[in-house]
Parts: sequence; structure tokens; C-alpha cells
Amino acid sequence: MDDDPRLILLDPRDTVFVLRGRLAAGETIMVGGTPVVVARDLPIAHKIARDAMKAGAKVLKYGAPIGVATTDIARGEHVHVHNVRSDYTPTYTIETAKGRAEATGGQAS
Repeated sequence: MDDDPRLILLDPRDTVFVLRGRLAAGETIMVGGTPVVVARDLPIAHKIARDAMKAGAKVLKYGAPIGVATTDIARGEHVHVHNVRSDYTPTYTIETAKGRAEATGGQAS
């Protein structure tokens, strides 16, 4: 088996799989014929890397670019706002909000 049956490939051009079920931290899954240990609990509908991606690579879902990898991403690694900048919406974090609040003397929102 090349890929775990809980992974959905929405389009053959995609660089990510979508999870059709939860994955538990420490579980071993097959991704592209390679065993990968899941680093943390992942909920249904989240994405993992189909293959390794270098920082700056386009992330494709539905055959279309959805963002850019901000760090190197290993095969089977969780692909989310912590390592991808969206092409469509700004990616904000609590740290970003706190930094803005500190700069303006206000509170983080």
C-alpha cells in the first residue's frame, strides 16, 4: 500500500493529502510508500504533505495553489498555518496580535 486509506488526494497535482479521519500522535502511517510517524494528534480534514517541500514551494490543494511553505516540510508532516502562508487570507498568530498591541500600546485582539 502506497498511502494510508485515511488520506484523500483531491487532485493528482496536489502536494497535500486531506485527512478523512483523525490521526493519533505516535501512529505510523504510509505516505507515498514510506512509513511516517505522526508527530501530534491531527483532526479530520487537516492536511499533510504528500512529499517533502522546500520553504517557498507552492502548496497545492484541489489542483490549485493555496499558499506557500514558510519552512521546509517533510513528507507526512502537518501542513497548516504554522508552516504555510495563505495565498488568499492573511495568516495571523497570537504573537502577531500581541506584537501589534505592544507597538500601539493597546491590547491584543
